Amino acid sequence: MTTIKKPKLAVWKFASCDGCQLSLLDCEDELLTVASKIDIANFLEASRRVVKGPYDISLVEGSITTPHDQKRIRQIRKKSKYLVTIGACATAGGIQALRNFRNVDDFISIVYANPQYIETLETSTPISSHVHVDFELRGCPINKQQLIEVLSAFLFGRKPNIPPHSVCIECKRRGTVCVMVANGTPCLGPVTHAGCNAICPSYCRGCYGCYGPKETPNTTSLSTWFSEQGVKKEDIVRSFRTFNAYAEAFRKESIAHEE
Repeated sequence: MTTIKKPKLAVWKFASCDGCQLSLLDCEDELLTVASKIDIANFLEASRRVVKGPYDISLVEGSITTPHDQKRIRQIRKKSKYLVTIGACATAGGIQALRNFRNVDDFISIVYANPQYIETLETSTPISSHVHVDFELRGCPINKQQLIEVLSAFLFGRKPNIPPHSVCIECKRRGTVCVMVANGTPCLGPVTHAGCNAICPSYCRGCYGCYGPKETPNTTSLSTWFSEQGVKKEDIVRSFRTFNAYAEAFRKESIAHEE
């Protein structure tokens, strides 16, 4: 009897909070189905079991912040057929990329009692800044259904069916009144990638951009609207500098409004 060899899955962590890895564990019943189709060869968040590569799929959470990170991600890329980045840290540098707009040495001297022992890069950057990435799954944290879709797509050799539209479409689908039109509330929904089912607008709060910029976002037009509503320049900068501060579209827009 011939044994069918299962594809090997590895999950890796860099500078991050582990939230996106927990999203995979939160899949519960879906995870059991996935586990029956693949060999989870390296996933330290879930098991001490480690199987040597090469790996068919590597999921990478976290940003690159140290020289050691740089070396390690290159090693992971070499032994991975497909490399998928998951979450804002891995796709845009994460909340820790806020340091990219300042001198990192200033933070080190304030936070650490013995800064001479800290070895770090000047910036926190996404995985794609260092190696080739086959697919980026955005979110802070990621949507677990979207993660299952990505895994299924790579297992069956097709393109992941992840919607490219904005959070505004999700508001329309769930019948949520637009907080910008109805209340004049600043909201990043028009320029933010869908995936959260418009949680914040459903509670009458503006979108914070957790899923990063959607395809071809018109951030300039949105900022103009913010200004017309009386939002100060420093607040516009802050609105684009959250979980995805170093994503190109958000980074450029925030810089454009700095004094």
